[in-house]
Amino acid sequence: MFLKDKKSGDLVEVLDPKEMFNPAAGTMSVRYQAGEEVGEPVSVKKTALCFPSDEALPRCWVDTHYRVKF
Repeated sequence: MFLKDKKSGDLVEVLDPKEMFNPAAGTMSVRYQAGEEVGEPVSVKKTALCFPSDEALPRCWVDTHYRVKF
C-alpha cells in the first residue's frame, strides 16, 4: 500500500500493514518512492502521512481512544 508524505508530497510504501492499522503504534516503517532508486526503510510518524488523495488517515488507525467520547 502507498501513502503520501504530507510535507514533501512523495509517495511512501508501507512495509508492515499491521503497524499502520495499530492505533497504539505512533510510527511505522516505510520506504520512500522518490526518484529511480528505492529508498531504505525508515520509521516515520503516522501524523506525517496521508492518502495519495490528501485524505487523512482514519482516526481508528492513529488514536487508541477513538471510541471514547468526552
